[in-house]
Amino acid sequence: MSKSLPYSVKDVHYDNAKFRHRSFFKVITQTLFTSDMKRECVSCSTGKFLGLFMIFGLACLMLTHASKTPSVTDGLSKGLGTNEEQKVVTDVGVRFKKLLRRAPRLPPRLSGNEKVSSGIFTGKPNEHDEEKWKARQRNVKEAFTHAWSGYKKFAMGYDELLPLSMQGFDGLGGLGATVVDSLDTAMIMGLEEVVSEAGSWIESNLLERISQKGDVNLFETTIRVLGGLLSAYHLSGGDQDMNLANTGPKPTIYLEIAKKLADRLLSAFTSSPTPIPYSDVLLKNSSAHPSSNLLSSTSEVSTLQLEFNYLSAISGDPKYKTEGMKVFAHFKTLPKVEGLVPIYVSPHSGEFIGQEIRLGSRGDSYYEYLIKVWLQLRSIQDGNFTYLYDMYEEAMRGVRHLLVQKTIPNELVFVGELPGGSKGSFSPKMDHLVCSAFSTLEFLGIP
Repeated sequence: MSKSLPYSVKDVHYDNAKFRHRSFFKVITQTLFTSDMKRECVSCSTGKFLGLFMIFGLACLMLTHASKTPSVTDGLSKGLGTNEEQKVVTDVGVRFKKLLRRAPRLPPRLSGNEKVSSGIFTGKPNEHDEEKWKARQRNVKEAFTHAWSGYKKFAMGYDELLPLSMQGFDGLGGLGATVVDSLDTAMIMGLEEVVSEAGSWIESNLLERISQKGDVNLFETTIRVLGGLLSAYHLSGGDQDMNLANTGPKPTIYLEIAKKLADRLLSAFTSSPTPIPYSDVLLKNSSAHPSSNLLSSTSEVSTLQLEFNYLSAISGDPKYKTEGMKVFAHFKTLPKVEGLVPIYVSPHSGEFIGQEIRLGSRGDSYYEYLIKVWLQLRSIQDGNFTYLYDMYEEAMRGVRHLLVQKTIPNELVFVGELPGGSKGSFSPKMDHLVCSAFSTLEFLGIP
């Protein structure tokens, strides 16, 4: 049987319960009759008397407090009810409520030795021991090799492997997304056998797939397949006119396939009546169409520019960068909420749709690419891209003001959402994609 975690599901339920309002009557009854006091007090007459006496005293105190609170009329006519007096009464009431509240039950604290043995990073110098990091590096490489061997055996050429049924599945358009997306990682790790296998498959199969496949998502295909090809080109020395890879195709093979794919993906931009591209592309006939709800995700249309800009730089053809950067130039003109934007945008009107704002799905990488694209393009002569940095800075101030909150009473930082686009509609929900934002919050000095 597995050991229970120090902070269990019951603690989560308890924390959730702390946010629910409890009436004065419920405070009294829970304090007196849901604890060990119930068993101890009801068994003796003295306990019963003290319990009744306490309730009676509290009731008198509340009645006295209510009767002595001066009204506005009394204050004007008798010179009573000054700000100082009202503040004293208010402070007494707040302290009284705190006395009635049960103390929060905190999760157990781990000692220093327990933290180290459980794998929690403590910041001590021995955590940076070279041998330990080398061992961890080997473990990561072994995990990657194990995952690749399973994929190659059961699903080679499919987008992904279903590990339980041990079958391949094309969930991203059938372009062999795992093969292409894994190639640059294998190059970084120096796994030449994997580089040879993945590179050979790409050279032999990917161009044919691109010319024959149907619907693909513009965003997913750009970041996984186009991005994977461009990374392989860069890591194999293509932009240095060198061939640094000992195995696999020449770098120019990756570049040529990337251009063929990007040419078809451009139809998402050229088919749209606004600078906002459609979400889906039919590769086999280079056409595009909107999603079923006729909208595009804000994060998806703004998470294409790094790849398209780089492709223009290495190919010498500006059309990819031109189409991609139209999106950010258009977003600059749209109204925002302290730099924050809704998660949907219409390719037909070019306007944001709805008022839901979040750093999670459909909103996350819009903010990420603002700063990354600025870093990518800031050194270009005659390129005025400072607006990207300005938009990012304004958005991060908006995040800090509107989305960053702390839990009660432990003051743990979390990033919420604005379902209605304003502070008054704040929601404490936070999905897993928001976790990537905490490095930014730390950089901005948010504890």
